[in-house]
Amino acid sequence: MFCKIKRAKLKHFSIYLNILTVFLIIVEIINGMSGESIEREVWDSNRKALFINLDTSIYGSFAEIGGGQEVARCFFRSGGASGTVARTISAYDMAFSDYLYGKSPSGRYVSEERLIQMLDKEYTSLVELLQKDRGVDTRFFAFANTVATLNYKKDNEAHGWLGVRFQLKPGSRPNDVILHVRLLENESLHQQQTLGVLGVNLIYACYYNYQYPNSFLKSLLEDIPDDRVEIDMIRMGGPELGYVDNRLLAVQLVKNRMTTVTMFDRHGNVQQPADMLYKKNIMVLRGSFRPITYVGFDMLKTGFSLFREEVGYDKKKKETEVLCEMTLDNLMREDAFDERDFLDRVDILCGMGQNVMISHFREFYRLAEWFRRQRTNQVRMVIGALTFKNVINKKYYTHLPGGIMEAFGKLFTENLKVYVYPGREKEQDAVTTSRNLYIDPGIKFLYRHLTENKYVMDIPGCREEVLPWFSHVVLEKINKNDNTWEDMVPRYVSAFIKSKKLFGYQDSGQA
Repeated sequence: MFCKIKRAKLKHFSIYLNILTVFLIIVEIINGMSGESIEREVWDSNRKALFINLDTSIYGSFAEIGGGQEVARCFFRSGGASGTVARTISAYDMAFSDYLYGKSPSGRYVSEERLIQMLDKEYTSLVELLQKDRGVDTRFFAFANTVATLNYKKDNEAHGWLGVRFQLKPGSRPNDVILHVRLLENESLHQQQTLGVLGVNLIYACYYNYQYPNSFLKSLLEDIPDDRVEIDMIRMGGPELGYVDNRLLAVQLVKNRMTTVTMFDRHGNVQQPADMLYKKNIMVLRGSFRPITYVGFDMLKTGFSLFREEVGYDKKKKETEVLCEMTLDNLMREDAFDERDFLDRVDILCGMGQNVMISHFREFYRLAEWFRRQRTNQVRMVIGALTFKNVINKKYYTHLPGGIMEAFGKLFTENLKVYVYPGREKEQDAVTTSRNLYIDPGIKFLYRHLTENKYVMDIPGCREEVLPWFSHVVLEKINKNDNTWEDMVPRYVSAFIKSKKLFGYQDSGQA
């Protein structure tokens, strides 16, 4: 009799938990639909893990390499893990890792390709083994990470890849979310703990925040103190995530201060910066590119000619990258983020075969510091002479204890030089170069040192007739229905602007 009563109580308790789970899911959906104007409660990782454990439809495996089994530990610690965890595995030895997932093509074990191998193996094994018995009611997932935490000497880069392959409906094709993180704490134990919280946040967001990309991003760092981790790449895809524009998602990382840089290759695909730039020679051109004019095109062309002559270039070795870089300040107007405007600029630049980089760096010396951390080889910055006047103006460095000397020390390093492109504000003005710029008497000898040692070099062979054709001049002409703007941009750019009606372009009154 006692056993029957006990079983009845357990049955009622199970029903209560299921009702509670459904209620909480409804609350999450309502909060998500209400938009960001309404504050929602931020859950800690333990509560999120418990919430997932109580949802009997979610079931999967955990494969973790390099940072302990911290994500799986969070689910076990919260209680009810048997409702979520099919298995956990951690193949630290490279031989075991290769046995389970195959050899890594690049030989790198902390890489996106290794993460994908892990997801492929874990998800396939899970579905093949359990689909028949519980596939009707179960949404399967596979979580994986491959991480390098801080070593004993603390002289390595702590970073890693995390990913989830998951079903949103039983029996459906899976979706993928993959991200790269930099672990910023100074203790390996703290990095492991942060990794555990981040993994729980990621799995939770995949099931409950997938419809709202920006909320998805922000939720990843919930319950993690500031300056503990940086997410510098994220990619989402699958049948239910086809609406996500990963380019926009990437720039939201910068906008939300979750990273300082995001990057796209010439095909418009989101790339992890360190992978794209590691041990490469880099030429970078900063601009608003709204739109890119013949001036910007000529800066790329003549700058690269000098780059090839000075640094060298071998197309087959793929050891060089050219970047068009925009600071986020150029993407913001009156504190409003114009998402469509950003995508238009990326489309134009990628259509011209250019890689695109978005950063939070206003000052050039901060951009130089970032490149140095990426372990690049030679770096060349192409800067217009009119902009370079500000770079060498000491009033912009009063916030630094060492003033302009400190800024120059960070900007001009052994492997970084500045290529100065001639400038002219109006057609009747004289051409400005590094040789005839006004130099403050206080830095005259410092500037002479930079030019004589070729840290600052003029770009030869420019097209002087295009020098005054700035982006803002083109925009002004577009807004005034003055079709002479078409002469100031490459044909591809004018055709793209006209076909998409960008930057205020209107058909009426224009040829």
